Amino acid sequence: MTSRAPLSRKLSAIAESATLKVDAKAKALQAAGRPVISYAAGEPDFATPSFIVDEAAKALQDPKNYRYTPAAGLPVLREAIAAKTLRDSGLEVSPSQVIVTNGGKQSVYQAFQTVVNPGDEVLLPAPYWTTYPEAIALADGTPVEVFAGADQDYKVTVAQLEAARTDKTTVLVFVSPSNPTGSVYTPEETAEIGRWALEHGIWVVTDEIYQNLTYEGVRAVSIVEAVPELAAQTILVNGVAKTYAMTGWRVGWMVGPADAMKLAGNLQSHLSSNVNNVAQIAAAAALNGPQDEAEQFRLAFDRRRQLIVSELSKIDGVEVPNPLGAFYVYPDVQGLLGRSWGGVTPTTSLELADLILEQAEVAVVPGEAFGPSGYLRLSYALGDDKLLEGVQRLQRLFS
Repeated sequence: MTSRAPLSRKLSAIAESATLKVDAKAKALQAAGRPVISYAAGEPDFATPSFIVDEAAKALQDPKNYRYTPAAGLPVLREAIAAKTLRDSGLEVSPSQVIVTNGGKQSVYQAFQTVVNPGDEVLLPAPYWTTYPEAIALADGTPVEVFAGADQDYKVTVAQLEAARTDKTTVLVFVSPSNPTGSVYTPEETAEIGRWALEHGIWVVTDEIYQNLTYEGVRAVSIVEAVPELAAQTILVNGVAKTYAMTGWRVGWMVGPADAMKLAGNLQSHLSSNVNNVAQIAAAAALNGPQDEAEQFRLAFDRRRQLIVSELSKIDGVEVPNPLGAFYVYPDVQGLLGRSWGGVTPTTSLELADLILEQAEVAVVPGEAFGPSGYLRLSYALGDDKLLEGVQRLQRLFS
């Protein structure tokens, strides 16, 4: 009898999302009765604003929403996204240049499928979101990590990018504000990187899903606003999940040049077709409606940001750069490694995260999920009381 043919080698090489894995483990422990506090998931703890939910409820009563709709998205939402792109990214686009996707993650996947050819090198500033290298590999590209540590506020320089560039380099990933670090590039830094990409004919995939979550008067300037000529070789990725507490609604989008969006649209027509119509109508309501509650969310995140930075900074051996965007803090914990804590001596941030979960019942994501070891990611998108209690557990563990 002939043995079964092998499974896909490409998919076998793809790792499970580290952030979702840690979050799932934390939830399993909570279900088992352990009082675990999780900083793992990048998910706001707020309810979606009621006016958005009301629009979705009305949409459920309209039978036309029970049918297939254009694969690229409902016209009302594509128009709203085009308006938002002009408002927040400084780029005027036609709704035809917008593709609505099942969350921002699908946009990331489709962006790389659109601009990466086999063997292409994609410059990936690190620390990076755990999905980027896997999505690049699925497009038969090679991610090339360019690391910037806490001493650089986790922001790469043009000199570093140029040192990593080869004749195979075709794409740069640019994320500001950053997941996992919360770092925001200044307008000057953004413009310098944009001009460099333009000079070398490099595509830019820029993930702007946290662009409305910035603090201390900082604004996340889009790379296409900083360098308008770059729009012809840039794909913008975004979504409603973070700003409007709509992670479960699964609505994201991609914006880019017409020829690139034609390819992405062709892919989506075979991959998933249209996004859930009711969720699309809810997303349009979010973008077109009052922004008061979204601003209240941002102010709450800012309060939590200040609290967690202040409290983590009290732990000897922990260096905490001040994040100016998103809802993550990314402490350098190399000062805790090689020391004994509760009879255990961790030498990597992966081992440190395991120790923290077992001894303090706090779930964090180790730096290995985002690049080099020696760091932890903590999301402060959780309730104020739990946020403080979790950090106090860490203070007691490392006292």
